[in-house]
Amino acid sequence: MLNAKWPMLNAKRALLFLILLVLPALPTAQGTVTADESRLVAFIDKTNDDALKLLERVVNINSGTQNFDGVRAVGKIFQQEFDALGFKTRWIDGAPFKRAGHLVAEHPAPGPKVLLIGHLDTVFEPDSPFQKFERVDARYARGPGIIDMKGGNVIIVQAMKALQSTGALSSMNVVVVLTGDEEDAGDPLSLARAALHDAAKGAAAAIGFEDGPGDPKTAVISRRGTTSWTLRVKGQPAHSSQIFRQDIGAGAIFEAARVLDAFREKLSGEPHLTFNPGTIVGGTAVEHDPVQARGTAFGKTNVIAEHAVVNGDMRTLSPDQLAKAKAAMEAIVKASLPHTQSTITFEDGYPPLAPTDGNRKLLAIYDQASRDVGAGPVTAVDPDRAGAADVSFVAAEVPQIMDGIGLMGHDDHTAKETADLDTLPSQTKRAAVFLLRLMRSVRSPGHLLIPPS
Repeated sequence: MLNAKWPMLNAKRALLFLILLVLPALPTAQGTVTADESRLVAFIDKTNDDALKLLERVVNINSGTQNFDGVRAVGKIFQQEFDALGFKTRWIDGAPFKRAGHLVAEHPAPGPKVLLIGHLDTVFEPDSPFQKFERVDARYARGPGIIDMKGGNVIIVQAMKALQSTGALSSMNVVVVLTGDEEDAGDPLSLARAALHDAAKGAAAAIGFEDGPGDPKTAVISRRGTTSWTLRVKGQPAHSSQIFRQDIGAGAIFEAARVLDAFREKLSGEPHLTFNPGTIVGGTAVEHDPVQARGTAFGKTNVIAEHAVVNGDMRTLSPDQLAKAKAAMEAIVKASLPHTQSTITFEDGYPPLAPTDGNRKLLAIYDQASRDVGAGPVTAVDPDRAGAADVSFVAAEVPQIMDGIGLMGHDDHTAKETADLDTLPSQTKRAAVFLLRLMRSVRSPGHLLIPPS
């Protein structure tokens, strides 16, 4: 009997041996990370208190966009952090575009360049009552700009420190741009974003550390651009009792109403396209200040309106969608009612960031890094929930772009802006592992390889 069972026993032992041999290569509950990546994770856990201290320090300095001294002060703190990491740093003076300026930090190396983007300013000026970092409890803290986006800047710094701790940073070609006017871009816009455009030249990828929708389960691979538009209408003034007469027409206000309703009928059903008339003034005489978004009108109910001005914005997902929307609106405006004249002008603001294959490749690498460090899967957020941001300015120059991987929380741009501090180490871990894998997966500028799943 013993001899009869021996082959079966040997087979079981062989199977057990194979299972033990394979087990170390199988993903654990936290995923598969290399020894270098494990050291990154350990460093981030060990230094998280330092990251929190840095976050509190910069949040407690007011850096509303128009507080130039405050923006420079926050920039100086981050400049010192990058200097200590061996980056070559410089401050771009913002006087030519009427803002404080930008911080640029460069870490040159032979490999392909990756651009990291953040911003120093907040929407809270010195006269805001919301000024200081405040702990809500062990997990949450409030503060002006804590997630939009001083927390994202801290994550960039901590990820670079982690990469330096393993020696990986020494071979990484990284450029960091922290703008000082993301919340209220300088004028002219071409000068205000010149430093960002220069940094993007030759970059294989660009990564933004905004908070996005505040959900660590998502990242941003597409953003809608912003364009403002102004409709100006002139009609034939006359006594109101003569309106619609063949030689007088319907007046400026009816013509403005025709144009706006035609916009709604023709364009409102297109996915990801929105357009909004924010102000309208009309009458015998009007004054309109688009900068202050104010207007006044004089007229009487018994006089046909001679003038009308409408000011609005438009959001589009791609340059092609923007061009088509402009053409459709211009065609509608051109078909003026008798004895009225309508014109429309556009002023482009933030360009759109279309959801390209390159952006999806970045998300795939980031998603896997997130799973492997135990932070869970990451999917692309609906672009209708993603506002405009600085990464969009490099969309025409960089083949792979992703954003929205900064510190998470809720109520940004309000006096309740709150950070989930538990996401500070987790976001930093997956950012560091992601950047390490990204650098190793780049074969040449503009060509990314997705690690096998």
